[in-house]
This record gives sequence, structure tokens and C-alpha cells, in this order.
Amino acid sequence: MIEFENLHKTNKAFAESFQQVFQEVLQDGWYILGKRLEFFEQEFAAYCESRFCVGLSSGLNALKLALRSYDFPAGSEVLVSAHTFIATIIAILESDLKPILIEPDPQRYTMDPQKLDEAISPKAVAIIPVHMYGKMCPMPAIQKLATAHNLKVIEDASQAHGALYQGKKAGSWGDLAAFSFYPTKNLGALGDAGCVMGGDLEKEASLRMLRNYGSREKYYYEIVGGNERMDEVQAAFLSCKLKHLDAINAHKRKLAFLYHTHLKDEFGKPLWEEEAYDVFYIYPIRHPQRDRIREYLFQQGIQTGLHYPIAPVDQKAYKGLLSEQSTPITQSLHRELLSLPISYSHTESDIMRVIETLNAF
Repeated sequence: MIEFENLHKTNKAFAESFQQVFQEVLQDGWYILGKRLEFFEQEFAAYCESRFCVGLSSGLNALKLALRSYDFPAGSEVLVSAHTFIATIIAILESDLKPILIEPDPQRYTMDPQKLDEAISPKAVAIIPVHMYGKMCPMPAIQKLATAHNLKVIEDASQAHGALYQGKKAGSWGDLAAFSFYPTKNLGALGDAGCVMGGDLEKEASLRMLRNYGSREKYYYEIVGGNERMDEVQAAFLSCKLKHLDAINAHKRKLAFLYHTHLKDEFGKPLWEEEAYDVFYIYPIRHPQRDRIREYLFQQGIQTGLHYPIAPVDQKAYKGLLSEQSTPITQSLHRELLSLPISYSHTESDIMRVIETLNAF
């Protein structure tokens, strides 16, 4: 069986260093807001070419705190990629803001700047472009629109650790950027974790208070905050893994290029663009017989994934909150996309077997 993902195998290469740093954290006896988190924040900010990084408990909380830090008026509009994981939408709704869903470019699966331009209204305050599957949004066009309309840009870079567009890293384009370190990500923790990064040092101070009960000094509360902190153990694990992120991304790009060059064109493949360095958190193919193909591959001993089976606009919990918005491109993507194996633990021979099996469908 070629598994879609096996985190034990993926993390086996880092197990010795994980065990070492865990013992060090255990012996230090300092588990929250300590030197391990501070060190990871500094090195990940430097890696992403950003001025600061604030470690948090999840990618969802990173998006929520990024929005809260601006104190936008209730009911303001946030223009967001319609094709996204539900956390992006939750963050907007829980901030008492209105998501305006922007359809993707059907070839790139990321926010279409032309459709973004058409949707901007006087109520808009921010744009959340989502870098899907390790491919960045066309940020120059999005930044140009944001500047013209005085809108904040909060990158959802949860699937794009180390990705570049025109030589510039994910997380370094917007006013703020949110990352998730969910275990399956290219830079994944061994539990939940996330961060916000940016360039405004006043915003950094606000975010650090928001994650820690609204406090800068223990037991003194300047603003209403919460408990959204990344713990020392996850920070230590992430520091270990960050050293290998470029190698992880390079390996996944090598596997993706095998799909790109050998898989039949009847399977809709992600664009391979010279100006982009995609990191292939997911390798999705598109086909109208997606479910048949998935069953066929499973019968041949190949597991696949669905990212994601139901579009946000069609989710039961969001009827009446999103359902009045038309997103036919997004809905067709959710019906037709199939995620193929492409993890750090997969070999080239694994991928060639997937390709040969698919080409025989």
C-alpha cells in the first residue's frame, strides 16, 4: 500500500533531534513563553524575510489575532479566497466581519485578481489571499489593488512554508501573514501550532499581548486578550525541522515534477510556472470522474486525499452566512480535485507507480 501520508515515517528522519530537544525542554522546566519560542520566532521570521514572528497555538488563531489586531468595525467586509480550508472563513466570522468570497483562477486554484477587483466595495477593509496547496497567489496584482483601495493584506500562508513568487517568500508580501504548523504541513509540528508575522513593530506588540491574556507584564492587562500561545516543546520541534525545510520542499518539488512530466494531460495538473517556486504541500489533480479514480487507485493499493470534499459555501454550518454568494468555480474544484501522495517519506519509485497506475485508468 502506498499511503497518502504517514507522519511517523515523515518525522523518523528528525526523531533523534526531537528526542534531544524534548529532554532539554523537560530539564529546563520552562514550558510557556520561554527561550525556545523566542529563538524559533527569530529564525522563522528571518527565513521568511519578515521583521517579526509571533508564535501561536494554531493557524486558525493566527488568522483571528491578525484580524483582531486591526480592530475593524463590526460588519466590515473581508475579501477572501472562496477556495480555502474552512479555518479562513471561521476567523473572519468570529471577528464579527463579513467574508466576501473571491473565486479562484481555474488553472491556478488561487484568488483571481480580476474577480477581486470587481468585488471591492466601500465596506471592504482587508484582503486575505490564500496560498493554496503550496502555490502562492499573484501577489503583485493583489498588492496593487490593496494599495489603490487602502486595504490591509493578511496572507493565509498556512500551506506555503518556503514558497516564493517572483523571488519573494510567502509571508513577506502582506501587512501580516498567518501560518499553520499542523503536523501534515511541510513545516509541521507534533501538535497544533501557528504564527503571525509582519513588519510593523507596533502591531507585533499588540499581537504579543493578544496571545497572552492582553498582558505585557504578568497580572497587568492592557487589552482584552486570550490564551493563544505556542508552547516551548512545539517551538523546539519546529526549530529542529526548520533546518530541513528547504530539503523537504526540494524533495516534494522533485516528486511533483515527475507527476508534471509523466502523468497524462487528461488529468488536470497544477501549473508549473517559472516565476513561482511552489512547495506542493498538496499535489492535486482535477478530473470529472474524481470519485471513480479515487476508488480505482485504492483498489490498486494507493491512498489519496480530498482537499476539500465540500466547498465552504455548501457547508451546513454556514447556510445563510455564505450561501447567498455564487462560487461555481470553487464548487466544481471541490467536486473534481483529488490529492495524490507527495510526502517527504515518499520515494520516486512510489510516485512512478502512482503515475503508471493512473495512466492506465
